[in-house]
Amino acid sequence: MNPWQGLKKLPHDMWVIFFTTLINRTGTMVLPFLTLYLTSQRKVSPAEAGFVIAVYGFAALVTAPVVGRISDKIGSLKIMKSSLIFSGLTLILFSFITNYYLILFVTFIWSVINESFRPANMSFISEATDSSQRRTAFALNRLAINLGMSIGPVAGGFLSLIDFTLLFYANAFTAIAAGIYLMFAKINLKRDESASSPTEESEITVSVLKDKLFLFFLIGITPATIVFFQHIGAMPIFVVHDLSYTTAAFGLFSAVNTVLIIIAEVPLNEMMSNWKYKNSLFLGALLCSIGFGGMAFINEGIGLVVTIIIWTVGEMIFFPVTAAYVSEIAPPKKRGEYMGYFQMTFSVGFMLGPWLGTAIYERTGPFYLWIVMFFIGMISTFFMLLIKRELKNS
Repeated sequence: MNPWQGLKKLPHDMWVIFFTTLINRTGTMVLPFLTLYLTSQRKVSPAEAGFVIAVYGFAALVTAPVVGRISDKIGSLKIMKSSLIFSGLTLILFSFITNYYLILFVTFIWSVINESFRPANMSFISEATDSSQRRTAFALNRLAINLGMSIGPVAGGFLSLIDFTLLFYANAFTAIAAGIYLMFAKINLKRDESASSPTEESEITVSVLKDKLFLFFLIGITPATIVFFQHIGAMPIFVVHDLSYTTAAFGLFSAVNTVLIIIAEVPLNEMMSNWKYKNSLFLGALLCSIGFGGMAFINEGIGLVVTIIIWTVGEMIFFPVTAAYVSEIAPPKKRGEYMGYFQMTFSVGFMLGPWLGTAIYERTGPFYLWIVMFFIGMISTFFMLLIKRELKNS
């Protein structure tokens, strides 16, 4: 059986979202270089630059559920269009700001606008596809993200050698271009534009807070996200300082993750589309735990590549399935808010993961860091075994 066969069955709207995400992500370069920009061009301290990133993460955290609720009310398509256009305009403004406190303020605003795209994007995918297509659809969406991210930061590196301001303009251009493309692309989904009544809006808030299955799931996956974000937290320090590789070599090791995702994530999820959610989630969390935990026992490049492959396979299974699972358990008219709360777990991981990992590394060294990460990941693995409600299509 052709593992890519499932792509042919995806609706037209899914491909519109794929190309929208790809265009936008191809220009993603400001955030990866933000700390370097602030320290080298705006002359702020590393701690102050780190606080700017924390502000971005906090804004993303509080934005997700609110935007999800608004998405259910006015339609996720409108949210995505507005997010892309206004994110680009905010980046242009950002390039002119020199005052540190204004940078903090604009970073917060930019994060709110930019991160609004994510829950709306996931809600739209849930609406545009049926249950049998969602794992493949979310994997395809991640493919667009990773394809774009394989270009954006590389291009940003070269542009930074010319003028750091060019990063803001290039990022703004692709965001606005993606928004314009989405505005003029043909969208077949009509249900997305329907608005819920005030009564339904009230019911959304109550039901999300009372959905014990959903809250249990969010708690269960959060430890895994904390472990996963070590790839931008403690892992770079470990590779450079403890394994004695250059930063350029670290980039090549990181490319193993990106290339594997581009090649294998979509067919892997297509082949596993009939697996029960519990089994897929368990395997994904387990492989992430083993992959990061295994770094405690390596001291050379081959071992590092093996561990990266292990946790990347776990990532490719775990994250598309988590999104598909949330879209299944969420009531159809409440998917936006459910996806918003789901997105919060990534913001928590983004905020806590690098901080926790580097703090443990600094106090105990790499061996205990990765052992601790293994056990944190195993918390999620254990939680996945306790998911009781399986859906009919599983």
